[in-house]
Amino acid sequence: MKKGKVNDDNEPPSYQEATAGYEEMQAQFSWDDKTIRRTFIRKVYAILMVQLLVTLGIIALFTFCAPVRFYIQTHPSLYMVSYLMFFATYIALSCCGDLRRQFPWNIILLVLFTLSMAFMMGFVSSFYNTKSVVLCVGITAMVCFCVTIFSFQSKIDVTSCQGVLFSLCMVMLLCAITMSIVVPFGYVPWLHAIYAVMGAILFTLFLAFDTQMLLGNKRFTISPEEYIFATLSIYLDIIYLFSFLLQIMGGGRD
Repeated sequence: MKKGKVNDDNEPPSYQEATAGYEEMQAQFSWDDKTIRRTFIRKVYAILMVQLLVTLGIIALFTFCAPVRFYIQTHPSLYMVSYLMFFATYIALSCCGDLRRQFPWNIILLVLFTLSMAFMMGFVSSFYNTKSVVLCVGITAMVCFCVTIFSFQSKIDVTSCQGVLFSLCMVMLLCAITMSIVVPFGYVPWLHAIYAVMGAILFTLFLAFDTQMLLGNKRFTISPEEYIFATLSIYLDIIYLFSFLLQIMGGGRD
């Protein structure tokens, strides 16, 4: 008598079935992670565009409107008030992780931060001639576009070059200290030019660094929960790049 094959429903799954299930689950997790990252990137760039448009509008107002330009230039105390607001909101957003992740306080602080920085940039730009300001805005936009394309397409991992960025920051600090010592005895144009060129290069690298941190496809990444901090970092990189370009190529008003 031949024995038939017993079909046991409680038989454990085979190795191939278990592996296929694990690979399917891993693919699902990978797809979910990519979806979250894309949503995070879109949110950051949407907020960043609003910040830059507000900043550009205030710079244009202070540059092209003569009565407004005259008023702010004759009231430098407004610059100090905006600087204090910038410093307070920057410390709050940078150092208080729970606060920058808590809605709506994170948005309120970011709005105050953007307005204060935009006012300071408008105040500084009002002392340069209009052509210089427009030229620096155009160059900043071109550099940002090129750096963004580079960060999206390049295999070079800028996030792993933290030591290089730190070294450049130390050189910038030494240069700033040297300038503070030399300036009381007389202005040195070539030293200021070197400082401004190094600053523009440094913040171009920081822009690439922060953009790759945002994309999340390199060695170091930033959490999708930190969309306020990511926006803050990239915005500051662009603003500081613009300010250093103004120092390099900007001409004073007659």
